[in-house]
Formats: sequence, structure tokens, C-alpha cells
Amino acid sequence: MLNRTPRLCFIGPLVGRHPGYVTTQGEILSDRFTEAGYKTIEASSHPNRYVRLADIAATIIKHRKEIDVLVLNTYSGPSFVVEDVASRLGRLFGHRIIMVLRGGAMPDFMARFPRWTTQVLSRADAIIAPSGYLAKAIAPYGFQARVIPNVIEISNYPYRRRERLQPKLFWMRAFHDAWNPLMAIRVLAKLRQHRPDATLVIAGQDKGLESESKRLTEELGVSDAVRFPGFLNMESKTREGDAADIFISTNRIDNMPVSVVEACAMGLPVVSTEVGGMADLITNGENGLLVPDNDDERMVEAILALLDDPELAEKLSEQGRELAERSSWIRVKQQLDEVFSEIL
Repeated sequence: MLNRTPRLCFIGPLVGRHPGYVTTQGEILSDRFTEAGYKTIEASSHPNRYVRLADIAATIIKHRKEIDVLVLNTYSGPSFVVEDVASRLGRLFGHRIIMVLRGGAMPDFMARFPRWTTQVLSRADAIIAPSGYLAKAIAPYGFQARVIPNVIEISNYPYRRRERLQPKLFWMRAFHDAWNPLMAIRVLAKLRQHRPDATLVIAGQDKGLESESKRLTEELGVSDAVRFPGFLNMESKTREGDAADIFISTNRIDNMPVSVVEACAMGLPVVSTEVGGMADLITNGENGLLVPDNDDERMVEAILALLDDPELAEKLSEQGRELAERSSWIRVKQQLDEVFSEIL
């Protein structure tokens, strides 16, 4: 047992260090532990995947005698090469390894590459999943994960209890097919058949679908009711969130989206597609509403139900804030400190 705080090394795509990129959980944890007095090292913030891999390997090798715990943000797809290399190095140098599972695509990836994922995950001294979804996904492969939610700085999100709602919709993610922004625009168009005053703010970094999304607003005749503010920093995020009354999530795949937790923190009732880990995050009718994937009609029905039922809106607003408070730094840190103690 260490008689000091463990020396931590956070590994992952930390590209949110650059303006215009979403801040990742790896960066948030690294910063918070640094502020708490822990010695921390991190890699890598380089935007290029290949340079990032080289930087990560070099960082682990260079600082191998300054690391007690390697906190490895574990993604599927090409990023899994990073986890493989980093965990091999960590094992070589005798580091304790915590793998934090990220991304709703992990179950499909494991099914396609069971031998590889099993080989890599077996190097972990502890596995953490932000939701029960990924914890359940790795169980058939013989692994157990502790569920510790993603962290947000709860004080950064001013809470406004919603009750009597206006049809002011807010969507926030990246313009990518996985997050299905086109559905958000179709939902607005159909909602305006019932509520002509409905509006939509659709915000995020362009990942290839922003132009098509704008074209769709023209085709459906709702361009005057949709605003594209682009990527939102913290100040603009809370400003847009405070001005809205309903948050919609149209994702095709997901784990524990921080954007949904942020919306809950601000008191926005959430209407989301029931994909990936959403049912593990949202309890339908209690702290949000869930609808089938890519089902415009059902999402419109759910939004209309919120607009017509102030008691339901108030319930979702209040219990959504309670959901978000489980992701506060003080709660997450306590759980992570317990993991550090156990593996050391």
C-alpha cells in the first residue's frame, strides 16, 4: 500500500486540448486529479492518430519510473491499437492498469474481434465502465467492470426547473451519422405541424453532415426555425441550454453521452432514442423519455406529451438534475480513489 497519492498517467485521445474539439473525459479526469494534488502525466493531445500513438508510447517509456497507475481510456476501432500498445508497455514496466471503457460501439467491436479484445482487457488490474451497458457487454467474455459514471463539474451547469414548456428544442453533438442530426431536423418539421412556433438549436462540430443538415432544413421549409451555432464552448453551451426547454438526443449508437448528462444538469427534460446504453442511463418516464431508434413520429409524440403535461415535465427536470449530480467530481473521485487503493 502506498503512503502517498498514486502517480497517475492518463492515456487516450486528448484532442480537446485544442480549440474547437470536444473536451474528453480523459482530459477532465487528468485536470481534476492534478488540481487535487496528484502527480499526473498525460498523452496525447496530437490530432493525428499515428503521431498520437508514437507520443503515447514515448511518454510511457520516458516516464516509466514516475507512474504507479496507467489510466487507459479504451475505445474500439483503430484506437484499440493504442490500448494494445499502451497496455503492453504498462505491463512491461510493472504499472497498475485501469481500463476505462469508452464508446457505444465497443460491444460490436468485441464481437468482431473477441480474441484481440480479450487479450488486451486481460492486462487490466481493474476495468471501469461509465454505464451498466458496457459492464454487461464485457461480462460474457469473463470480465467484470465497476460502473463509475462520466464526470461533469456540476457547478458549471446552472439549473432551471422546467414545468410549463415551450417547444424550444436543443440538440448538441457532432454532425456525424452516428448521432443522426438529420432526424432532429425531421422531428422539428413534423412537430411544427402541431406547434408552428417550435424551434431548434442544433449545435456541434462538423463531422461531414452539417451541409446536408442545412440543406434538409431548406427542403422541409424549416430553415427559419433552425439555428446552427457551431461548436459550443462552456459559456455558449450553458447559454443555449438555459434558453431551451427540451433536449433531444437522436443518436444511433451510444454509451453514456455526456451531452445528455449536461442537459439533465441544466434541468432540460430529455427525449432520446433508446440505443446502446441509453436505457442504462435514462429510466423512461422517470428522468427522461425514450423512443425507438430513428423513429421521428414517436419522438414527436413524446415531445407533445411533455408540452401538454407540466407535471411530467417538472418530474423529468428535477430527477434529471439528480441523475447529473451522480456525475459530480466529488462523487466520482471517491469511487476512483477506492479503485486505486484496491489495485495498489
